[in-house]
Amino acid sequence: MTGTPSPAPSPALPDLSFLDHPELLPAFVEENRPRATGAGLDPHEYTRVTAPLRSLHEWPAACRAAGRRHLAAADRAAAQGRTVSAGEAYRVAARWFHVAGLLPHPDRSAAAEAAAEADEAMRRALAHLDPAAERVEGGSFAGWLRRPTGVAHPPVVLVVPGMDSGKEEFHAVAEALLARGTAVLALDGPGQGVLAATSAPEPDYHRVVGRVIDALTTHGGVDTDRVGVIGLSLGGYYAVTAAAHEPRIRATAVVSGPYRLDWDALVPFVTATLTQRCGTPEEARAFAARVDLTGLAPAVAGPLLVVEGGEDRIPGVTNADVLADRAPHAELLLVPHGNHLLGNALADWLPAAADWLTARLGTPSAR
Repeated sequence: MTGTPSPAPSPALPDLSFLDHPELLPAFVEENRPRATGAGLDPHEYTRVTAPLRSLHEWPAACRAAGRRHLAAADRAAAQGRTVSAGEAYRVAARWFHVAGLLPHPDRSAAAEAAAEADEAMRRALAHLDPAAERVEGGSFAGWLRRPTGVAHPPVVLVVPGMDSGKEEFHAVAEALLARGTAVLALDGPGQGVLAATSAPEPDYHRVVGRVIDALTTHGGVDTDRVGVIGLSLGGYYAVTAAAHEPRIRATAVVSGPYRLDWDALVPFVTATLTQRCGTPEEARAFAARVDLTGLAPAVAGPLLVVEGGEDRIPGVTNADVLADRAPHAELLLVPHGNHLLGNALADWLPAAADWLTARLGTPSAR
């Protein structure tokens, strides 16, 4: 998954949709605070945006309004030739537009617009901050390829998002890898980010990753014989699936990934999101049943790093720490105080994970 879902409603409550339970608003806001700040949003601004909310239904509009404020500031800076300020403001706008789409909100057209706004704001950010960044896309994926400065033919790491996430969220991961001499492709796959409105989640994500690697061979300046993958939340399941099937992957890292899902125990946020993105409750149940690494874990032949937070406990989700025992060449990095995605503990895992990946891909950890 991605994001820490709010607790399930009491059985005594009426059978309402996830968004219609008013008592879930404070929990949702607080449980997503580490995720938002881990994605690079200012915690004080997060409070200012979320404090006035009276209902979860108001979340998307409030977050999009915050994104538009930063977009306007970026446009002003760009008009004045202040390149860095413009790029940074466009990037913050992209983060807010992405956060606007976290909920399984019934207005899917607005969600699609927010995803498109995030995508466009990120394009503008990179145009100012990293003009060499390239769009890489196909029928089932879209992403941005970025290369480290001063490194010829670097390896490349694919950053794979989760259930309700997208390529605009994990800037810190990308920057940590770039700083260590590794190219990065942050991508949206089926049912994710800018593709969420037009496609359903794909349990056979290794096929997507295979097409991504094929596409990278046509983009110069990266070494497609040294490919790594880091998957976050449900993206961790996708990453392991890819590592088990795709021999071109040299190293894999999983952050807060699920080992398996139990549909009947999942909280409403997760079931509502999967139902919306898969299309029907039946398709969502079928997808959840496929999220099971029991048979795939022994097939991961390459090195595997499993990053887990000790405070990450989502009902219905078996955490991927089991994977560390069952994959042949796995290591576990446990952060006892870390929550889901460990946005509250970046310093305790991100540098180590970035060093681990770059070392196994043959790039010096320091330049």
